[in-house]
Amino acid sequence: MLAYIWQYFYSFFLRFCLKWLLRQLTGRCELQRICSGCAPGSVRTTRVGEESHSWVGIENESIRPHVTLALIKICSSRSVCCLISEYSLKNSKNKVLRDAVNMKVDVVKDCVAQIMREKNIMEQKDLVFKVSFQQCLLQISGYNTLFASVENLRKEAFDSENQQHEEMLLKLWDLLMPSVTLESRVTKQWGSIGFQGDDPKTDFRGMGVLGLVNLLFFSEHYTDAARRVLSHANHPKLGYSYAIVGINLTEMAYSLLRTGALKRHFYNMVTGEPQLHHFHQFYCYLVYEFDQFWMEEEPDSIMDFNHYREKFHEKVKGHLLEPEVALVLNVDPNN
Repeated sequence: MLAYIWQYFYSFFLRFCLKWLLRQLTGRCELQRICSGCAPGSVRTTRVGEESHSWVGIENESIRPHVTLALIKICSSRSVCCLISEYSLKNSKNKVLRDAVNMKVDVVKDCVAQIMREKNIMEQKDLVFKVSFQQCLLQISGYNTLFASVENLRKEAFDSENQQHEEMLLKLWDLLMPSVTLESRVTKQWGSIGFQGDDPKTDFRGMGVLGLVNLLFFSEHYTDAARRVLSHANHPKLGYSYAIVGINLTEMAYSLLRTGALKRHFYNMVTGEPQLHHFHQFYCYLVYEFDQFWMEEEPDSIMDFNHYREKFHEKVKGHLLEPEVALVLNVDPNN
């Protein structure tokens, strides 16, 4: 009960008093203070609530963002002040600022100019703000655009009549099994790279073409690593279905993107708008790291897959909570 009273008091009174006081003391609005507080990174761009798990004594997650924001005003650091922009925009009373979170990438510059007019920010007096704020908006809008692109691939069903789909599937085989000729399009040989049936198209139902694109990207850009992972998947004791697990990890990457858990990673990795290939790179990290994790854990049976998959999922989510997170596959790509 006290938590909700505090939330109401802070949201409707204290926060705005703090903002007014700080503007009088610094001569800058909240967005200016955020953008000048630290170097580019995830914490500045993402919503502050996602970084507020460490405050002792605040058990109600719904009030953590408000309490943390108040403390940030007084004591900023690089790993904290970079997190506020998105939260600040979403919770603004100004419709122009709230709408900025969902804008298209191609109108970011115009939006920045409009917000600067709304907030009476003179470019001559604050040379840093325009560049920093524009970068934040590119990251925020770019993340939304990236999810839309990934979602489109997920919704696109694998079609045997689509020549591009078929070419990608056959290329996947050639990359993973260069010394083995595929006898026919529908064959039990697909089981060698971890598909369940004679025709791989049935395994793409859940994740659509996205599953195939991810598998192919890993095989194309990290061919040696992909073949090494495949050899582990064919281990007589610790083996698993390479393609099926790969598609399962596509679902993991997709879910992390959809829930916003990848915002810190992309905001730290990409100074502007993240692209599809950045998502595929993250997928490669998941596949390679899961294989290492699986081999180290040495499960008794493939029947334990769901348990170890969830254990690995929790491990990844833990990494993604770190302010400076950047999950990179430390394997030389094919050049």
